[in-house]
Amino acid sequence: MKELIPVIIPAYEPDDKLIKLIDDLNAKEISPVVVVDDGSDVGNYGRIFDTVRDKGAVVLRHAVNMGKGRALKSAFNYCLNEYADIMGVVTADSDGQHSPEDIKKCMEELKSSPDALVLGVRNFDGAGIPARSVFGNKVTCRVMKFLTGISISDTQTGLRGISSAFMRSLLTEKGERFEFETNMLMATQELGINIKEVPIRTIYLENNRSSHFNPLKDSLRIYAIFLKFVFSSLSSSVVDMVLFSVFCTVFKNTAIAIGYIMLSTILARVISAVYNFMINYRVVFKGHGRKAHAAVKYFVLAVCIMLLSGLLVSFFHRLAPSIPEVLVKLPVDTLLFLVSFLVQREVVYK
Repeated sequence: MKELIPVIIPAYEPDDKLIKLIDDLNAKEISPVVVVDDGSDVGNYGRIFDTVRDKGAVVLRHAVNMGKGRALKSAFNYCLNEYADIMGVVTADSDGQHSPEDIKKCMEELKSSPDALVLGVRNFDGAGIPARSVFGNKVTCRVMKFLTGISISDTQTGLRGISSAFMRSLLTEKGERFEFETNMLMATQELGINIKEVPIRTIYLENNRSSHFNPLKDSLRIYAIFLKFVFSSLSSSVVDMVLFSVFCTVFKNTAIAIGYIMLSTILARVISAVYNFMINYRVVFKGHGRKAHAAVKYFVLAVCIMLLSGLLVSFFHRLAPSIPEVLVKLPVDTLLFLVSFLVQREVVYK
């Protein structure tokens, strides 16, 4: 049975904590260890990488800084090619946040659940944790749970156990920097991979000064993954609202059995629904080979939402006829948008 699990450590401009980590891993007889020098200045940091190489670690080097995502992919590729009996890998950070004991715990969990993604998760409710880490992680956890349905307690952990099969898929996953780790989490849904959480110590040395995670720049990179959800919904809502206003103006003084509001709602929603489905399928959810199946479910949902919108707007407009139809439609469709999003996430594109 394959049980070899190398430890991968991406490192950019590390300090002596990387050397200590290698010493601690050697003391626990945890090997092999693959360190990726992600374009650190040779003059200032070459000594550190030479030392860890002398201590038995394999050192891969990028000529320039290419980002944590690229460093992980380089190590995945190396391990898959060099270790024929590999079960998977455990990734760890170079800044002293991950102890050999916790790395070992993730290894054992990966052996117990070889098809899962193992996350070493920290407790962010304890004392002494940098405010930027607490805020960034908790916000990202909530955003991810709402938008994708993935419920985890530590989205930014670098301590992860990854199977060899998942590693192969991740070699072509988008993301070259910190956003790659978020893409990895989202890829578990598409591939049907379970996530296992392992509680680990929460270690922050020197207020986490050695971390290269920029709370503003890199959070924007991560949240940019979610902007496609917002763009798709808002742009289709604008199309729907503009067309609804145009059709109301055209049909307002026309005798129509179902009422001009309902007719305007239907026409506007059919056009905006086609637009929204194409954006969702190609950009948001990246469908592969299940377009017809997803389209049927989507349009059933769209019809239901359309009818609810027309009925509710008509009902509330009769209660307050002095209020323009568009102003009545806005809060109604905002509520229906949330309903539609949750159904799309859980049913249409799940």
